[in-house]
Amino acid sequence: MVNKQILPNGVRILTERLDHVRSCAVGIWVESGSRHEPAELSGISHFLEHMLFKGTDTRDAGALAEEFDAIGGQVNAFTTKEHTCYYARTLDTHVRRAAELLCDMYFRSVFREEDARLERGVILEEIGMYEDTPEDLCGELLSAAVYPDSSLGRPILGTRETLEGIGHRQLSDYCRRNYAPGNTIVTLCGSFSDDDLRYVADQFAAMHAGTPPVLPAAPYTRAAVLRKKDIEQNHLIVAFPCPALGAPERFTLQALNNILGAGMSSRLYQRVREQAGLCYNLYSYTSLYLGAGVLGVYVALSRSTERQALSLIRDELVRFRGQGVTEAELSRTKEQLKAGLLMGLESTISRMSSMARSEMLYGTEVPVEELVAGLEAVTCADVRDLAQTVLDFGQMSFSAVGSVAKEEEYLGIFR
Repeated sequence: MVNKQILPNGVRILTERLDHVRSCAVGIWVESGSRHEPAELSGISHFLEHMLFKGTDTRDAGALAEEFDAIGGQVNAFTTKEHTCYYARTLDTHVRRAAELLCDMYFRSVFREEDARLERGVILEEIGMYEDTPEDLCGELLSAAVYPDSSLGRPILGTRETLEGIGHRQLSDYCRRNYAPGNTIVTLCGSFSDDDLRYVADQFAAMHAGTPPVLPAAPYTRAAVLRKKDIEQNHLIVAFPCPALGAPERFTLQALNNILGAGMSSRLYQRVREQAGLCYNLYSYTSLYLGAGVLGVYVALSRSTERQALSLIRDELVRFRGQGVTEAELSRTKEQLKAGLLMGLESTISRMSSMARSEMLYGTEVPVEELVAGLEAVTCADVRDLAQTVLDFGQMSFSAVGSVAKEEEYLGIFR
């Protein structure tokens, strides 16, 4: 059972005790990500994430790393479009120490100019890595194209130009403004003591009040974007706007995506890869955010086979819209989705993440029984109706990277 405590300054503390484990996952979640950034500071949320590991008033980066290793702890962080998370997992005998180290990073990082200069170089290398990964690049180009007037379309890592303008002062000011009690969530999941919880609450009770950032709108725009790149395969995405994160249709969307292309038995995987042998890598996916969502079909293949493969994808999308799904397909996909959900909750880090995301989205815990019931309630008619709404070629977008053809050649396949 998840317990929720709201401190006087607005910080939310979520806890779940699991008596059968010896570990505890501790997380600090901030509802501030790249979508909250002004254009001139694009990438600063991810930059901040890196910088919190570079040293505090009392510890440098090496000391932080050594102390985490000394307690056998796992520590990491990540930045998304809409939030940032810092977390550690350790034995229950070291929960207090892990929380102390995370709090030191969160409250007392110093953002030295020399550290910022060095870390900027690391992030530029990370950007180069993404540029050299055509699958990721194809997705980034699509986001920029379909959300052209929104921060949601900008890359989480930022760009070389924006990063060059971010230094000690910008990092410190942005952290002070955006890391506020009202958008901070602390999570403990696993085995921990009342003293551990009191320590965490005392640390965050002293956090100064601030104003959480406002999340800007992100209207979808139909678009096509192509990038020539000297690589062996072409990487293609066909995409459609779909219900946003937390929408009432979310369970139906999960089923639709899984049957369409998210599993080995999915229609697209079977038709294009297994039966026609036209590609190695193909899948469908959803990118869901607050107030915005995209359903995409990704495929990587040679220039010589892409027209045939895209024609088969088109035919399968048309068939999906017109005929819907069978009871056998829906039953199979429900079991897959339930298994993924329930097996994921066997990890303290996964449970901790589920707690935080549920709080950010709904403001409360969503019991796993309710999630399972939501999946079980989906019908074939629900999937068909949603497919007819989402798989609308009039709203289709397209992204391609590689030895690409002209835009008209690709879009003509889907007319």
